Amino acid sequence: MVALDIDGTLLHADGEIPAEVRAAVRRVVEAGVPVVLATGRGWHNTREVFEALQLPTGWVVCSNGAVTLRHAPTEVVREVTFDPRPVVEGALAHSPDVLIAVEEVGLGFRVSRPFPEGELGGDARVEDVETLVSQPVTRVVIRNPSATDEDFLAMAEALGLHGVSYFVGTSAWLDIVPEGVSKASALAEVCAALGVDSSAVLALGDGRNDIEMLTWAGRGVALGEAAAEVQAVADHVTSRFVDGGTVEELSRWF
Repeated sequence: MVALDIDGTLLHADGEIPAEVRAAVRRVVEAGVPVVLATGRGWHNTREVFEALQLPTGWVVCSNGAVTLRHAPTEVVREVTFDPRPVVEGALAHSPDVLIAVEEVGLGFRVSRPFPEGELGGDARVEDVETLVSQPVTRVVIRNPSATDEDFLAMAEALGLHGVSYFVGTSAWLDIVPEGVSKASALAEVCAALGVDSSAVLALGDGRNDIEMLTWAGRGVALGEAAAEVQAVADHVTSRFVDGGTVEELSRWF
């Protein structure tokens, strides 16, 4: 099986999939090997990538592992939820200016205030915080456009964040999902369904939310732009995405 992160692994920062990447993924499909997108994105803005790659009916891991589905047609196989109240109230107590979003699977997000344009995708319905935390959710996003990823690493450490899993992005973006949930945990369930051992999985990614996946996979490959802690757990570091790193690694095997 081949597990692929999306942003920074399949897509340029401008949202385009290079033709060389499309062709490399197509060779994997033509070899009869399942390709599973494994992303922090919600399904509402993962579907367009799945369809642009013209993947056959198969598995998708979204929301950093909190949502697993099959497409097409779309069938949500598993959603893992948690109580968002403790982390949201803790984040607001630490940094009252942060933006809060909770995911609505397949639709978009409910948000405390509007996020910068284009960051969330899908629908974004503004609600008061009490309403946002009133029911279990698959994912919480905490964002501060004026902060840095280092600021958010420090905030995550200060908050403790017990009972959940969290991932700090390359911007001031904190993704929070249920405890024990990651791309790796969801991919392990996909492997069980397909009868594939983790030793037979090639995984590519570039973000901190890929660390568990790269560690778990038989061959975990980090893109050249990945942060040092991501590269450190990888079995191999390929070239930067902009220099064809994804194509380089897939072409090694397909």
